[in-house]
Order: sequence, then structure tokens, then C-alpha cells
Amino acid sequence: MNEHGVVLESGAVRFERLLPGPLERVWSYLTESDKRGTWLASGEIEPRVGGKADLLFKHSQITSEPPPERYREMNDKGWPSKGTVTRYEPMTVLAMTWPGEGDATSEATFELIPEGDKVRLVLTHRKLAGKAEMIDVSGGWHAHLGILEDRLAGNPPRGFWSKIEGLEADYAERYADQPD
Repeated sequence: MNEHGVVLESGAVRFERLLPGPLERVWSYLTESDKRGTWLASGEIEPRVGGKADLLFKHSQITSEPPPERYREMNDKGWPSKGTVTRYEPMTVLAMTWPGEGDATSEATFELIPEGDKVRLVLTHRKLAGKAEMIDVSGGWHAHLGILEDRLAGNPPRGFWSKIEGLEADYAERYADQPD
């Protein structure tokens, strides 16, 4: 399976991962703060449409690698993200708004599909402001999903900061024909 995200349409990217199950365990890594905090961001997600999705991205909790200087404050102190749950179907779909640049808001949707003893995660991020945001979001999701995969497989998490700039450059090349 290709780990790279793909462009669905202008402002929308999709990632797929086949993860070790069972379904309930993968769902818990999306919805439970302590587990989600090991690969993405901790914080409360109210289990209902219209509920709060208050996340704290603190990368020092997901990687021991030193961050690039431009990310040092986010790595050490954290970056709060306030969104709203737009879909909540237990064990199947979780979607939430995602703050973007300025007042822009996008939406991230996680869909889980059982496949034997594995679970296919389909992550779709829509309403991205343009190519620059698509590149940034894609590099981040690619790195975060790799760490999720490692956590679920019981492996040490792969690098985050050591990968992010290369991933962003890779996505810039992949998305070169997308409108700004």
C-alpha cells in the first residue's frame, strides 16, 4: 500500500493505512486522549455531533527527536487546536473541523473499515485553503499516521522531525500541478 496521500480534488487529500486491529483498539487511538496523544494530539473530543474537539499538539509527547527551530515552541509548549465534531459514528467514522490559517476551517474525517484482523483507516482532509496548506497538512498526516501504525504494531515510533521536511518537499513535488 502506498503511504502517500493523494489529491481527491483541489483542497482535499486522502490517506489510507491498513492497521493492526482489532477495530475497537484502533477506534480508541482516535477517541481516547491518552492514546491519541502518543501519535497525534491529546485533548477532549466529545462523542457527539456538535461536541468539542479540543486538541493539544505537543510533539515532545510523540517523539524524542529535537525539533527544527521553527517548531521548537509547538514541540515544547504545545499548540491548541479547537474544533467541532461534525460526524460521530462509533467504531466507524469520526470527523471534526480543523483550524487552518487565519479564520479558515477545514475538516478531517477518519473512517474505519474492518478487514479480517486488520482495520483500514481512510483519512480525508477537505476544505484546505490551497496548495501550501495541502503540502503542510499532507506532510504532517503522513508522519503522524506512520507513528500511529508503529504504536498499534508495538514497534518503536519512527522519526517525526527527522522526516517532516523531506515529506513536505516530497508533497510539494507531488502537488506541483495543484492550484495555489
